[in-house]
Amino acid sequence: MLTAGEVAGLVVAMFWAILVCFLAVVLVRLARLLTETTKMVADLSERIVPLLDEVSVTVAETNRQLVTVEAIAGNMKEVSGHMMKVTGVASTLFAKPLIKASSFLHGLRGAAARRRGLPSGSSGDRRRRP
Repeated sequence: MLTAGEVAGLVVAMFWAILVCFLAVVLVRLARLLTETTKMVADLSERIVPLLDEVSVTVAETNRQLVTVEAIAGNMKEVSGHMMKVTGVASTLFAKPLIKASSFLHGLRGAAARRRGLPSGSSGDRRRRP
């Protein structure tokens, strides 16, 4: 028969054997996980290099297009400034003389109406006032 110390030693040995088996299973799973992770990282790095090359080409093309757009925007700003100047000149050349001519003709109509003896408000206007 076994003594109490031998039974305790046997229980401890069994506990350690179970613990070692459990740790071995955990370590095997961890090794598999690390192997899979290494494969995924290698695969990912193979795919990322061409993707980064494409992104670099796209960014370079975008920068080139932005330079073109900036040039167009600058030209549009210049054209807008020229159009404002042309509008001002056209207003000076056409609108102001037309207003003066219209005022002059309105005055002539009023004078002609007074000469004919019509009241100044009814100088042959075809507009009806309510």
